[in-house]
Amino acid sequence: MENYIVSARKYRPSTFESVVGQQALTTTLKNAIATGKLAHAYLFCGPRGVGKTTCARIFAKTINCLSPTETGEPCNCCESCVSFNEQRSLNIHELDAASNNSVDDIRQLVEQVRVPPQIGKYKVYIIDEVHMLSAAAFNAFLKTLEEPPHYAIFILATTEKHKILPTILSRCQIYDFNRMSVDDTVAHLAYVASKEGITAEPEALNIIAMKADGGMRDALSIFDQVASFTRGHITYQGTIENLNVLDYEYYFRLTDMLMENTIGDALLLLNEVLNKGFDASHFITGLSSHFRDLLVSKDASTVELLQVGASIRERYKEQAKKCPLPFLYKAMKLSNDCDLHYKESKNKRLLVELALIQMGQITAGGEDDEVGGRSPKKSLKPLFSAASAAANVAPAAPAASAQPTASKPVGAQPTASQPAVGAQPAAPQPTATAQQTASKPAVSAQPVAPQTTTATQPQRPTAAPVIRKGGLGISIKSPQAAASASANASAGATKAQASGAGANPMEINRPVHEDELAHYWHQYANSLPAEQKAIARNMDSTEVRLTSPDTFEIMVENEMVAKDINGLSAQLLSYLRRELKNTALKMSVKVSAPEDNFRAFSRSEKLMMMTEKNQNLAKLKDLLGLELN
Repeated sequence: MENYIVSARKYRPSTFESVVGQQALTTTLKNAIATGKLAHAYLFCGPRGVGKTTCARIFAKTINCLSPTETGEPCNCCESCVSFNEQRSLNIHELDAASNNSVDDIRQLVEQVRVPPQIGKYKVYIIDEVHMLSAAAFNAFLKTLEEPPHYAIFILATTEKHKILPTILSRCQIYDFNRMSVDDTVAHLAYVASKEGITAEPEALNIIAMKADGGMRDALSIFDQVASFTRGHITYQGTIENLNVLDYEYYFRLTDMLMENTIGDALLLLNEVLNKGFDASHFITGLSSHFRDLLVSKDASTVELLQVGASIRERYKEQAKKCPLPFLYKAMKLSNDCDLHYKESKNKRLLVELALIQMGQITAGGEDDEVGGRSPKKSLKPLFSAASAAANVAPAAPAASAQPTASKPVGAQPTASQPAVGAQPAAPQPTATAQQTASKPAVSAQPVAPQTTTATQPQRPTAAPVIRKGGLGISIKSPQAAASASANASAGATKAQASGAGANPMEINRPVHEDELAHYWHQYANSLPAEQKAIARNMDSTEVRLTSPDTFEIMVENEMVAKDINGLSAQLLSYLRRELKNTALKMSVKVSAPEDNFRAFSRSEKLMMMTEKNQNLAKLKDLLGLELN
């Protein structure tokens, strides 16, 4: 039986021209060889399976070729190329840094560098996975890497450039390899299939390329696997079955269900997917990608971002026409949020089902249409309707009550000049009330008809009416009494305004008592907001003292507290003048003088002071023969 070689090794590129997806890098290397401008150290970095080690081998073979072609490729006929192809070349050395990462391994490599090549011009050292070297090995390699012999060239390859010391990076020419695009991978797989006599559907090769995630070696390995499963006839259905990939059909069907708001069918489809062994996280991730593909399919300028087969591309264009942009935006947001919270969720299936329910309600309309796929708006709604709230309002007081009030019809606004129809006569306010009103200059004396709710005609619930002193109800049954009451109220209000305007100066600038001043001082401090908590605490600890009938003084600890209180002086004095009814009130802020700094007493001074208070201490000292140290 003939030895089988996997496609990744059998179709490994042997020339720069056959390297897939790295045209810029291969052109640079060929130009450097053609002009003879070779560096002594190169660093090839990039993801796995993109051709780093392959390009290093082709580069090493080409610079040692005795008769290269006009295009800068190795001839594959000279002794150097033949020995390289037969893996017996003494000029090209490969070292796996993952298993040879110690200082001794690097020292052995340095010893080999001293030996010049026997055949060819250069000795090339390819160190793969160089980031696995230890820090001591890197340091031992620095001097040789910086100043090697003229015939030695080092090519370092790694997938994790960030783990390499900066001193190593500064000594190398760095080449960053790109991931393989889906189109390049599909084209290379089609080439391999034609060489192997395998029939393959374009959609199937596209699935393999997407599964490989930019790595050509991974793509060729998956290709061999699917070819074995399908016996040389690679089909789309066989590929998704072998690779356990969700079919596009599921996502197309699910999108139609969500657009039609058939939540039940969507949940049943999710159950079908889970029963086939697919993970819910894989399902929701694929759904996010499906919505993204639908979004880029809506515009002819972005349709090139769609990396699918030709037949499936047409299906995306057809379904994209049915899906409005707001639906796609919100559905993408919901599916992405579900994916983010999937790992931390305790009930993962419920999380995915809730996401599908929310997606199905996007096109149904409602209050949360403008949330843009975010969580529903958090708002409190009334527990009872207006009608039920009005029914719970207490009925009006009976006519036999001590103070009958006027009944106000719905929608009417009775005033003193326009009596309300059907209103009950209101008892006039006593004279004492008018006098009390007169003692408060800030109270308005405009008469306002009180509002009540009749039991026979319920109305919309309103706040309890505020009846000001001096307000009188008016009734058409006794217009003379109403007019008399209105006149009395107007006279009382006029008297009150006159009293507040300056009839009695002692009511405006009345004497201030220190206890009353301290009370309102602390009351203002307690009313300050939380942002001024420090100022309020300082005001509470401050003592207020009257220095004259209209002036008070406060003593603070430092200039900072004085500055804070002076900043509030305008509002503070306005508040105190209003509460104390003294418009001439003034405030002065003083900073207390610092306490005198007393020097520390010595031990002898302390003893002297103690003996002055108690003579027995001196006798005890002499009796015991004690001395101070």
